[in-house]
Amino acid sequence: MPLGTLDRTPPPFFRQGPSALSKLTVCSALAVFLMVADARFNMTQPLRAVIASVLYPLQWLVLQPTASVRNAAGYFQSLRAAQRSEEQAHLKLGLQSQKANQVEQLLLENTQLRSLLELRERVTAQSLVAQVLYDSADPFSRKVVVDKGLVDGVGAGSPVIDAAGVLGQVTRVYTAVSEVTLLTDRDQAIPVLNTRTGARGVAFGDPAVHGGGLELRFMAGNSDVLAGDLLSTSGVDGVYPPGLPVARVDRVERRVDSAFARIYLHPEALVSGTAHVMILKPVTAQITARPPADMPAAVGKKALKK
Repeated sequence: MPLGTLDRTPPPFFRQGPSALSKLTVCSALAVFLMVADARFNMTQPLRAVIASVLYPLQWLVLQPTASVRNAAGYFQSLRAAQRSEEQAHLKLGLQSQKANQVEQLLLENTQLRSLLELRERVTAQSLVAQVLYDSADPFSRKVVVDKGLVDGVGAGSPVIDAAGVLGQVTRVYTAVSEVTLLTDRDQAIPVLNTRTGARGVAFGDPAVHGGGLELRFMAGNSDVLAGDLLSTSGVDGVYPPGLPVARVDRVERRVDSAFARIYLHPEALVSGTAHVMILKPVTAQITARPPADMPAAVGKKALKK
């Protein structure tokens, strides 16, 4: 068959269907109708509800991976935030605990300083307030180091007291610090006076008793000493001013096989935890020096010449 004889006309209408333009027109009109009907009469609302109900399981299933990833990310973020909050809480708790300890320490120091100031008004001797820096490194002695030395006028042999009583005596003096030997040291001795009976004696350091105390030695077995008696400085040594509290009698042991009683004392001063002390000048340093021996004779000769 020749090519020019081919039928180039489109197929009949019932074979091809409506044209694309017709379909577009019909669909556009239907869309406009549905929009107007939905806006005016809410005709598609039940259809939307049915479609949403049918598609909800599928929608939920599709969204699960995204929700799981989001929940996992939120969990780890919450965990990190909780850990940071815990660290900050521990830090704040530590700071508050440190501040609380500092407040307690400051209150204790304030109380001790107030007591020292009150004691300073009662003590007539020249005094100097010092702070305890540290304990001596020697484990066989009872010594502390204070922050006053030669530049502050501290001399060897100066008595050292706290708010409660006699603490010890300055034994070594350096430029800026001094070493204080406590009463409980085995090499220390101090003359004391029983405030109840007026009897004198000598108290010696005895660190082995009760973890650090004193002992009143060379007292007769029948001496009038009772537990609870207060012993103060007698002042006969020329070092300690009289009347300062030293120790209190803890217990008395009287033995038939010994002429002397064993009298154990408990120091009045806080020998193991004081922070501030008062350094006094020895009694002998406050006494005016004696004039030379030839002074009266020279004065007498001048009077005769006149």
